[in-house]
Amino acid sequence: MEYVILAVVIAVVAIGAIAGLVVSGRRRQQLPPKSQAPVITAPPTTPQEPQVGEEAAPPTEEPRRTVEEVQLPEAEVEVAEAEAAPAVEVPEPTAGRLVRLRSRLSRSQNSIGKGLLSLLSREHLDEDTWEEIEETLLTADVGVAPTQELVERLRTRVKVLGTRTPDELRALLREELVELVGKDSDRTVRSTKHAEGPAVVLVVGVNGVGKTTTTGKLARVLVADGRTVVLGAADTFRAAAADQLQTWGERVGARTVRGPEGGDPASIAFDAVKEGIAEGVDTVLVDTAGRLHTKTGLMDELGKVKRVVEKHGPVDEVLLVLDATTGQNGLIQARVFAEVVDITGIVLTKLDGTAKGGIVVAVQRELGVPVKLIGLGEGADDLAPFEPGAFVDALIGD
Repeated sequence: MEYVILAVVIAVVAIGAIAGLVVSGRRRQQLPPKSQAPVITAPPTTPQEPQVGEEAAPPTEEPRRTVEEVQLPEAEVEVAEAEAAPAVEVPEPTAGRLVRLRSRLSRSQNSIGKGLLSLLSREHLDEDTWEEIEETLLTADVGVAPTQELVERLRTRVKVLGTRTPDELRALLREELVELVGKDSDRTVRSTKHAEGPAVVLVVGVNGVGKTTTTGKLARVLVADGRTVVLGAADTFRAAAADQLQTWGERVGARTVRGPEGGDPASIAFDAVKEGIAEGVDTVLVDTAGRLHTKTGLMDELGKVKRVVEKHGPVDEVLLVLDATTGQNGLIQARVFAEVVDITGIVLTKLDGTAKGGIVVAVQRELGVPVKLIGLGEGADDLAPFEPGAFVDALIGD
């Protein structure tokens, strides 16, 4: 029995030894040969700072060129600049421009021209009718004194005329309205170069009347009449006013002199006239700040702009821009501006649509200076030299 147990133990030990040899042989077969072991490179001699992301890759040497070897794209830059430059437009001729824009006064015809013709055509012109005629004129912003004068003249002429055919009434009304508007006034914008240098035109007015736009359109009027122009962007208080004026100038090839936003308007106006003298242009248009007429300090600065510009020479024109739709408020503005600078002419904007044409008469009576230009729309060439006959024809209609 002892021999059997001993034999079993020897057999177990032998099996364990054989199994160990088998496992050890398999492990040796899985290990790679010494010749195929990975090669570990030595770390760089110069220590590198830790890096993150794409910068973690080791820097690579890139080919370098000298300044002489670098070719600058000069021709391409010139071509790009030429393509970016805006095309210079050819403004519409100013001769007869008001005639072409007469349709813009169609609504005003109903209040003045057609309304008066309808009343005057009644068979019996009693006191009630004359009061209606007077009310029509007052509603059209003609003003009290001019209205009374016109009604008195119409009363006398109708009484002398006796019978009144439509053609006779139209001719009578046209003659009286032209006389009321003022047919003998000098409405020329003084923009011709003289011995002292270019003609200087200051454009003044309160905010919101379209002053900067009017300055740009006036530049088109002058260019259309053969003048060369420099623009002065002296409205430094309204954001983007200088950019707006420069855009208008670029469209007709006129240079704009401008300064920093919030800068001294008088200094910019001075520089604009200086540049105009240096370039030998015909006219310098200065767009002043659209200051509120109730702020005395700002009005004083407008006087300063005029005094500073006059160091170069006389100011030829001071054009006051008024919104035709403001009525009596526009007349108040006109009075205040006239106290600060010598107004030489009036520009009435927004005279189309529901505007009342009688403001032409009222503002001329108030300031004693003529209306020289009127704005009849939003188009670039909708600013027209004022012609009394064409204006009255537009009011009366065909």
